[in-house]
Amino acid sequence: MPKAEGRIFDFVDQSHIRPDFLETFPFDSPKQYITTETDEFSCVCPFSGLPDLAYVKIEYYPEGGKCVELKSLKYYFISFRNVGIFQEEATKRIYTDLKAALETGRLRVTTIYNTRGGFDTTCIEGNLD
Repeated sequence: MPKAEGRIFDFVDQSHIRPDFLETFPFDSPKQYITTETDEFSCVCPFSGLPDLAYVKIEYYPEGGKCVELKSLKYYFISFRNVGIFQEEATKRIYTDLKAALETGRLRVTTIYNTRGGFDTTCIEGNLD
């Protein structure tokens, strides 16, 4: 991988992401559409060590009979804060961890990252079909 110019800040690897922080509660309404959003997600660009900030939208149908508990979701997101992970990979990781916790096939995670270097990045993983 090429090196970024300028200063490089330290970051940790993906083993510091804590999917075990995710908690769910029982919910029996598999056809209800649920959306949860935040603009407080951050991780670290593994190229430069600079922070990546994003809006995250989680949409799902609780077909597995579970909903994500929001305080636990916040703690889970905070576990990304010092992790070096590419934007696309972070989106996929959130999707994978939530899919396992919620046990649903109808899940979509969208991340919209703050502009970096004149580029806007939006990543979408999963679907609601």
